[in-house]
Amino acid sequence: MNIPSLLEMLKAGVHFGHRTSRWHPNMAPYIFGERGGVHILNLEITQKKLEEAGEFLRKLGMEGGTLLFVGTKKQAQDIIKKKAEECGMPYVTLRWIGGALTNFHTVRGRVNHFVDLLKKQESGELKKYTKKEQSEFGKEIEALRRKFEGLVALTKLPSAIFILDIRQESTALSEAKKKHIPVIAVCDTNVNPKDVDLVIPANDDALKSVQMVVEFVGECFKEGKSLQGAREQMKKIEEERDVKKDEEKLS
Repeated sequence: MNIPSLLEMLKAGVHFGHRTSRWHPNMAPYIFGERGGVHILNLEITQKKLEEAGEFLRKLGMEGGTLLFVGTKKQAQDIIKKKAEECGMPYVTLRWIGGALTNFHTVRGRVNHFVDLLKKQESGELKKYTKKEQSEFGKEIEALRRKFEGLVALTKLPSAIFILDIRQESTALSEAKKKHIPVIAVCDTNVNPKDVDLVIPANDDALKSVQMVVEFVGECFKEGKSLQGAREQMKKIEEERDVKKDEEKLS
């Protein structure tokens, strides 16, 4: 794991929290002090928490788990989507769909409907309908795309969920806890981290800070996935070797 250095985090503004008047007391253990009425996060603790989160994500990737990326802040949407797609993982960047976890089968039904319509559109099957009907299908597909495109890869409840801002994504956090899904989350000084399993104390507004943390999360998970692939390849080679030995014995 390539954990960001203190200097790199300083340059990215990871240490800047919110104004002292907007803080949550439960974030006190992660705060170094205040400057000009703004809380400053302790980057040494952030570094340690990144390491803990990285180890968890690496193991999750090695075990073939599913990581759901969630971040609907405008400045983070493209970053979240890009990294989730690189990992081959599901994501939510526009609006959390209520019941995405607690009413998974119903929401998955809508996702399957979107996938089915998309396949029919791509295969030309919808061309048998009138132009008006095709137009209506097109509008429905685009509406469903905005809601469910990032959830196509979520065929079952995720093994864990990464949340950029638990204040903005409070419903996602609540649903994850109800389903006992581990939560890794970026926590700024204005949130209550008590329901987060792996807290990453960091600035969740500044673009460079968001990029740094999301990049780290994604790369740790990808590293685990690559190790899983290598392990499976070695297992396959060993199985083939055993089969060959058995064949040689029989001959």
